[in-house]
Amino acid sequence: MTQSSLSYKPVSALGLMSGTSMDGVDVAHLVSDGESAIVQGPSSFSPYSDADREVLRAAIQAARTLDDRMLRPGIIAQAEALIDQRHIEAVNAFRRENPDIRIELIGYHGQTILHRPEKHLTVQIGRGQVLADELKIPVIYDMRAADVAAGGQGAPLVPVFHRALVQNAGLSGAIAVLNIGGVANITYLQTPQSEPIACDTGPGNALLDDLMLRRTGVAMDKNGAAAAQGRVNQAILAQYLGDSFFELPAPKSLDRNAFDVSMVEDLATHDAAATLTAFTSGAVAKLLMHLPEKPGEVIVCGGGARNPTLIQSLRKDLHCAVFTAEKYGWSSDAMEAQAFAYLAVRALHGLTLTFPTTTGAPHPMSGGVMAEPRLSL
Repeated sequence: MTQSSLSYKPVSALGLMSGTSMDGVDVAHLVSDGESAIVQGPSSFSPYSDADREVLRAAIQAARTLDDRMLRPGIIAQAEALIDQRHIEAVNAFRRENPDIRIELIGYHGQTILHRPEKHLTVQIGRGQVLADELKIPVIYDMRAADVAAGGQGAPLVPVFHRALVQNAGLSGAIAVLNIGGVANITYLQTPQSEPIACDTGPGNALLDDLMLRRTGVAMDKNGAAAAQGRVNQAILAQYLGDSFFELPAPKSLDRNAFDVSMVEDLATHDAAATLTAFTSGAVAKLLMHLPEKPGEVIVCGGGARNPTLIQSLRKDLHCAVFTAEKYGWSSDAMEAQAFAYLAVRALHGLTLTFPTTTGAPHPMSGGVMAEPRLSL
């Protein structure tokens, strides 16, 4: 999108996020001018069923052979229709729970099924026009594509929101915000006013979720309980961390399936969980070595913030203060959905979404596609 003639007035926006953990749809409300003014509103979560997740996993598997982001063959088209419907249902549920909130704009992330920035290819299923027509609200979606087409990684997108939160909290010094979803990503600010440095650090919850689903039928290590009872296999951990990805400086990004659980298949469940948890933590430690200076504080958000075993591992590996987002009144669970509401407002105003230091784009870029509700025939 291009620079708008709109003044930067506050917009009441809803952000929708379905992450690589594929647990469900996060919905979050905020009012923002797309710059420093942010008023956080309520949020909600609509879980996917086991059948929904099976469809999404099948689509991710099928997407491995895609070489065109516009193609939606077979199971991918089925998954896209499912994603649209589940997001429509989630928004309608939010409206019922919050009837007094007037929503002016929706930021729709969709579901990433393939991320291959080295091939200038990123695929998020989800049709903004379908949501706009059904919900009768303008929708901004497809926020990664312009960055990738220009040569950027297309991820992470949330750093500009992290910076706004840090500024509003009045923090000082070098700060990092670590989001641990299916893939983990970090935003580093040498000062709260500086241009963010950001990248994916490595796997977040995805490998651990995959392991626990196979071993227990439940796609998570709740409260890090399994990992807490296990012992890290140092040889396997070293193999994971020896991948060339971890020697690269920011910016860089990672597909959910860049790593798998095959190396821990022969371990007992507790030991496998402990090793994968240490892998997530160790990957963050490797990334900190590439930063201009060590952050004085790392603020953790996303699903990983609810895993005390992982938080303990981060404190051991990072050798700096590690806190969850709740310390500053932020929501670990709703932050990514809030970010997409914020990004939608920025896109509406033609403001920057990504930077050379966050995605490797050749210059600061806006992005997103606007879908206006169409009149019913």
